[in-house]
Amino acid sequence: MTAVTPGQERAAAPTATSAATATPTPTATATATPSPTATPTQPPAAEEDRTWTGRTRRWLLGKLPPDKLLPNTQPSYVASWIYVLGMGAIGSLLFIIASGVVLSFNGPTWYHVSALGHFVNSVHLWSVELFFFFMVVHLWGKFWMAAWRGKRVLTWITGVVSFAVSIVAGFTGYLVQTNFDSEWISFQAKDALNATGIGAWFNVTNFGQMFMWHILILPIGVLAIVAFHVVLVRVHGVVPPLEASETDAQLTHPDTTGE
Repeated sequence: MTAVTPGQERAAAPTATSAATATPTPTATATATPSPTATPTQPPAAEEDRTWTGRTRRWLLGKLPPDKLLPNTQPSYVASWIYVLGMGAIGSLLFIIASGVVLSFNGPTWYHVSALGHFVNSVHLWSVELFFFFMVVHLWGKFWMAAWRGKRVLTWITGVVSFAVSIVAGFTGYLVQTNFDSEWISFQAKDALNATGIGAWFNVTNFGQMFMWHILILPIGVLAIVAFHVVLVRVHGVVPPLEASETDAQLTHPDTTGE
């Protein structure tokens, strides 16, 4: 057994104390751990679900994210002319609305007498002709492509309904020409509508009633249905040809690497 002198005991005591203070304590480690209340400004997801605005925002972003709403690329088959006809119908509809607003502000006397009125009236007429041409070919093309595939039934239905409402809008347009043609058409249609029982509230010989149907009710209906139709196309994508796959990843700009 080795004997320790009093001087050695005094020298060893500070060393032990230094070693004890250098050892990290559990308390120091615990204080470094971030507490759950460090970020009180972040609400939990469960609280966000309680607000209808939050739920609506998440639902809309899930159904129609920005890359679907405004895509910068399209599959290669969209370059076909059959896919251009829908946009042709929408472009014609914009011309119809713009020229119709001018005609409604100036009235029948202006577009029957004024040279500028004749021009705007002609623009309105030929825009309607182009609109129905594009829409008919577009509908037939989508019919033979079975455009209701891939959960696109509602997209197809809204397209057909918009065409039906557009026919009624065009019919009321003929009735508000304020000429002999409109008079003859209205009195011939009156007998047919009275035979069906709807002539009591849809009086085709009443110019004021037909004028309001033509410039207000029916255009709002057509615009709303067409807008909903376009949104559905964005949600589900354009229907591919029958011979193409639903997951066709080809883009408008093909690969230029030569592979």
